[in-house]
Amino acid sequence: MTTAGQVTPTEVHRRVEERELGVEWSDGHSGSYSFDYLRGWCPCAACQGHGRGKHFVEGQNSDLDKISLVGNYALQMHWGDGHETGIYSYSYLRQLCPCAECGGKQDS
Repeated sequence: MTTAGQVTPTEVHRRVEERELGVEWSDGHSGSYSFDYLRGWCPCAACQGHGRGKHFVEGQNSDLDKISLVGNYALQMHWGDGHETGIYSYSYLRQLCPCAECGGKQDS
């Protein structure tokens, strides 16, 4: 499903044994995000501060316990360390895609 030209997830899979999140996108792309990678790029103010630009937060390795929908525009991650204030908009999540095709953000 695409909203106003925005690419959106059609399926999201929490792969506990592989410690990764799999996302199938409405444009046919498939992305895999390690839990540590997603936790390090948490977009909340506690992790990112209030400045401009996002940065990778080292040492935030945690299990992904649960994923919740936020309206029809984002996913909320509930981490094993109790952190759950990060709202990953679909556009931000797609920007994070670390595959070679997308060239998303990298650790650090």
